[in-house]
Amino acid sequence: MAIDFLTEARALYDDLVATRRDLHMHPELGFQEVRTARIVAERLGALGYEIVTGIGKTGVVGLLAGEQPGTRTVLLRFDMDALPIEEENDVPYRSQSPGVMHACGHDGHVAIGLGVAALLARQRAAFGGTIKLMFQPAEEGLGGARAMIADGVLEGPHVDTALGLHVWSGFDTGTAVVRSGALMAAADTFEIEVHGRGGHAAHPEQAVDAVLVAAQIVVALQTVVARNLSPTEAGVVTVGVLQAGTAHNIIAERARLRGSIRSFNEATRALLHRRVAELATGVAAAHGASAEVHIAGCVDPTVNAPAPTAAVYAAASSVLGAAAINTSYCTTGGEDFSAVLAQVPGNFFFLGARDEARGLSYPHHSPRFDFDERCMPQGVAILCDAALRCLAAE
Repeated sequence: MAIDFLTEARALYDDLVATRRDLHMHPELGFQEVRTARIVAERLGALGYEIVTGIGKTGVVGLLAGEQPGTRTVLLRFDMDALPIEEENDVPYRSQSPGVMHACGHDGHVAIGLGVAALLARQRAAFGGTIKLMFQPAEEGLGGARAMIADGVLEGPHVDTALGLHVWSGFDTGTAVVRSGALMAAADTFEIEVHGRGGHAAHPEQAVDAVLVAAQIVVALQTVVARNLSPTEAGVVTVGVLQAGTAHNIIAERARLRGSIRSFNEATRALLHRRVAELATGVAAAHGASAEVHIAGCVDPTVNAPAPTAAVYAAASSVLGAAAINTSYCTTGGEDFSAVLAQVPGNFFFLGARDEARGLSYPHHSPRFDFDERCMPQGVAILCDAALRCLAAE
């Protein structure tokens, strides 16, 4: 008989909310999640998991062996870090750490992970193989997934399938996005240093204005996607920083641009990198200046494999109903769980967490971000169901 994970998860609702709100009140930045990691380790240990701490600095791993025959290992990942944002929500569980806030839902992810741990511990007699829970630090651009991989999280035992989720303010509670292929984009950064010739503002003919050159580069970069990609191909080039100048009457000698490049496949990624560099150096040269371009990869595309995606789709359909599952949505946001999916077949999905009527619709990374906590039992149930489906796929 199929296990009714949703009913069991709903019975955990008060505990899920209490855990999430406690974590929300005590947020910790990437690689500083000491309190969070301690809570996770204590809770997992009490449930009978084998615990390993200090993986990727502050990461925690919990292992649970099923009592039935089986050799597969399924990893479930939950990120723990907060963001350097001052919270603006007037709620009883508002952040008590000035300038730090759970503005992306990772507090909810940890609560969901502990709920998953509790339900799977109850069901260990019903499955074979191993559950590996990965509570990850530093997802927000600091490379926490890679740090845990470097410390061996995908081995001991070897991981066969990896699953993860993200509460998502773009979709209503009671829905999910489960997509095969690329769900999220590669996210790369670029820095352009413009070198001109400084001078007096009254005598521009004696100088090479780095501010003017930088401004022309910003405009030129807007053509990278518009005139180099097919209208059916997705990509983003955004300039987020322009720094130059020291006084109103001095023509700046140097200017610095920083920005982001997003793409869904390696061919597009390479093209965007090349055109950003060519345009920056070419525009600078046309104005008698020079430009140094540095492009660094941050995260790869988040690409879901067919078989694990089918398992998550079946689980989500069982919990929410097939009509509530979106299979086409994707976003140019980046996610460092992509480092895991680059080595292990798996699925990363979005769990709807929006309630417009209650004002729970602010975007991720907003100082007003919050989410509908009623989604958490749904996330617990989907992951438990999907994990057992993946373990059974011998």
